[in-house]
This record gives sequence, C-alpha cells and structure tokens, in this order.
Amino acid sequence: MTQPGDKKALGRVALRRPGEADPEVELEALRQLSEQFGVPGIDLNQICIRLDDLELLPREIADRRLILPVLVRDDRVFVAMTNPTDKKVVDELEFVTGKRVFPYVALQTALSRVIADAYDARARGESFYIGPRCPVEIQRRMGALRDDPQPEEPMVPPPPPPRFSQPPATTTAERAPASPDGDDENDRLSYSDFGSTNPDLSVVAELPREPPQAARVPASAPQLPADAKTILVVDDEPEIRKLLSRVLTTKGLRVLEAERGLEALRMIKAHMPDLLVLDAMLPEVHGFEIARRVKGSAKYSHIPIVMVSAVYKGWRVAEDARSSYGVDAYIEKPFRLGEVVSAIEKALLAPVPPPAQPTTVHTAQTLPPPPADPNAMSAEAERCLNAGVAAYQAGRLDEAIEHLRQGLAIDGLAFRLRFHLGLLYGKKGMVYEAIQELEQAVEQNPSHFPVIKNLAVLYQKAGFRNKAVEAWERALRIAPDDATRASIKQHLVSLL
Repeated sequence: MTQPGDKKALGRVALRRPGEADPEVELEALRQLSEQFGVPGIDLNQICIRLDDLELLPREIADRRLILPVLVRDDRVFVAMTNPTDKKVVDELEFVTGKRVFPYVALQTALSRVIADAYDARARGESFYIGPRCPVEIQRRMGALRDDPQPEEPMVPPPPPPRFSQPPATTTAERAPASPDGDDENDRLSYSDFGSTNPDLSVVAELPREPPQAARVPASAPQLPADAKTILVVDDEPEIRKLLSRVLTTKGLRVLEAERGLEALRMIKAHMPDLLVLDAMLPEVHGFEIARRVKGSAKYSHIPIVMVSAVYKGWRVAEDARSSYGVDAYIEKPFRLGEVVSAIEKALLAPVPPPAQPTTVHTAQTLPPPPADPNAMSAEAERCLNAGVAAYQAGRLDEAIEHLRQGLAIDGLAFRLRFHLGLLYGKKGMVYEAIQELEQAVEQNPSHFPVIKNLAVLYQKAGFRNKAVEAWERALRIAPDDATRASIKQHLVSLL
C-alpha cells in the first residue's frame, strides 16, 4: 500500500521539468514502481543505448506503447516500459523481433523523454544515446567513448544490463531465514543436482511424462499401412482438429492431435511426425516458439511445418514466419480445406533437407557434427551430456557449457541437457540465459522439483519478485519432504 510520503515523492517527480529532476526522488519513485510491478526498475539516466538496436521497434510503436529497447544481446532484448505486465505488448514484441523480451519498469516522464531523444539522435545519424549519469565503465563497454571507439566483444558471461534498480523485496539475504552457516539454502542454486542420471527425473532419449500411448488419435481412424506418413495437427479448436483429421485420414495419412503447446512438444519428441499442422496461437507455448525449437534442432529440423493463424495476417507476417521461423507454408484462417491439403502434400513431396549442422564451438576438444540418423542423434546427445558432466566435474566450466550447447543443437527437446545448461549458466552468472533454459526445462518436465526451485532462485536474483513467488509456490506443491516445504513456506513469507 502506497504511503502518503510515497505519493508525495511521486508527485515531486511529476511536477519537475526534465532538466530539474531530483535523482534521489526519481530513484525512490522507481523503487516503488518496481515493488508494485514485481520487476526490476531501470534508471534511464544511467543507460547507454546502441541506436542501431532501435531498428527492432518502429518509433510510432515506441511512442504509442511507451516502450524502448535498451539492450540487445543475441536472442534477448531488454526493454523499458511503463507497464511491464502488459503481456500482449510483450508477446507482440517477441513475435516481431524473434527475440526473448525481458521487460523493466521505467518512470513515464523519463521514458517519454528518452524515447524522443534516442530516436531523434538515430535520425541524425548518431550511434549512441548516453544518459546524463551513465557510468564511464558502461560507456566504455558499449564502445561509446571517443577515446575507445571500438566496442568490446561480448564476453561470457555477457555484461549485465545497465544499472537496473533492484526492488527491495528481492534482497532476501537480510530478511530470509538463514541456515546455521549464515547462508540461506533457498538463495542458492543447487549445483549438486548437476550430473544426476535418475531416469525418473530426466532423460535425453524419451520424455518423463505423457508416454507415446497417451497421444490423441481420432477414434474413427481406419487401418493404415505401416509406412503411412504421420501428421500432427496442433490446434486448440476441436472442430478444426476434427475436420483436418477426417480429411487427412481419407488421404491415407495417420493423424495425431494436440490442443496445447506443451502437449505438442512432447508428442513431437515421442512420435517424430512427418509433418506439423501448427496453429500460431496456442495455450502454454506459442506456435512460433514451437516452430523455432523444431527448426533449430538438428534432430527435428527436417519436419515440415504448415502454420495456420486467425490472428497474424498479411504477406509480411507470412514472409517473417518463413524466413525467421522456418515455416514451410503459412495459411490464414478461415482457410479452404483444399488449400491446407495442397500445402501438406507439397511439403511431404519436397526433398528432405539434410540435418542442420550446429554452429561449431571452440573448446579444448573440437566436437564432431551430429550424425544424420535420428536414433544416432539421441546417442550423440547423450554423449554430449556425459562429456559436459565430466568437464564440469573436472572444473572446466566453459567446456561443459559448450558440450551441453552442442547436445541441444542436436536434440533441442532433451530435458536433461536443457536443465544442466541452465544450472551452469547460473553458476557462471549468466542469469537471463539460465532463466531461459530452465523455463524450457520446466515446460518439458513440470514435476521436477530441482528445476523449479532453481528457476525461483534465478528469478529472485534477477529482481522479478512476482515470478520468483510464482515459482516458489510451484516448488512448494511438489517439494520432496516436510522439511523442504517448511523452508519454502518461511522463504515465501519473507518475500511477501
């Protein structure tokens, strides 16, 4: 609940002109917003933005939505927003950019000013926007200093985002129940989980949940020859699944059905379909994200994808779906059955491309490219996992990470590879990379306590208090024993 003094502080910021803002009052208001939204706040006076990154977002959208890209790293973009809980805006930005979006809250007056100044500077041909109190080390790291014009190559781990303010509720070291040695167990990543080979918890070659016999097959499916092609129809509308299943079955095709994103990922891994008919908007995991994972994995990249959508329309969307997500055909709803069937037949007749080769990684030992046979791929992914475990246990952290990345390039749906890579990213301080890997691991195995517990720790370290609470509550429901449950309850009380 906002206290009268807090309202006064917020009011003082609103009444000041841009050049007269009191830094302490601004930071106090930012801390309050951060606490309100449960995400980190960003002080726009301390940022340095590469103006080429603004190409990701047209100015009219930035002005209308009050959203600004402040840092771009590989497949992630950090944005300043006045309402970081607006999921629709975040989802749209992820689709447009093809990157994972991490939203931070900013003061509205400051954000409006910086959006105008940054886009104006880009229009003048400048390379950087530098906030009035941006630390010299950040300017040097970004390559913005005149005496240091060349930006440093991103190191591993990459530099942290520029001076994000952390909400008070996330600094649990002062308030959370401590263990006898003074360190709260709930604040630490569980590296002891690394290397576990319990098949009930995590496996590479098969899924721990929803075995193949759980696949949804049309009840009236006729007997088909053993070599019949298998089509996985993924759509949350039962009528569309039923219609497509009936028509495709009459064409001599075996049809499986899924209505949710996670179910689709599990069935792809369990059944290796010959083609996906994929709705763009799905519960749990977005259709574009499924396409990205499938096409980004050497083991599954050969599977053609016919995407259908009632939301994303126009030739630009269709072209982006093909070029950025590897979709073979893009069809808008409402569609004609003949159009979908024709696209499926064309994709099935197209020559199967060779398995995608993952990017070469440079370690003490050069890793071989993946084999073409899917069964051999699973064995090779298992080999990468074992090599990563061995490298980690020998203290070679970078090499361990590269082995796991190589394994995921072969089999992007391998849970244990994903889980352990997230742990090692966390150990190396690459918090956002770790969160991304563990989020995907949770999707694949939502009943695995160690992955949810570690995800909660990482969200807490990154300042996403609400996401941390959500993860701790999930961990509480599947905690292995009473002592662990009691510890998590006490930790949740400290956060709330």
